[in-house]
Amino acid sequence: MKTRLNCPCGETIAGTDEDELVTKTQVHLKENHPGHEYSREEILFIAY
Repeated sequence: MKTRLNCPCGETIAGTDEDELVTKTQVHLKENHPGHEYSREEILFIAY
C-alpha cells in the first residue's frame, strides 16, 4: 500500500491509506497548484 508522495514543490504528503493519500494530494493540488489535477491512478503511480 502506498501512503506517501513527494510533491515537486517540496512538500511531502502522507496518508494512513491510499484513499487518504489521494484525498490529501488532491486538496494540496487544488490549494497550491491550481489547474494541476491528477486522477487517483496518476497519484498512486508517483506515490510510494
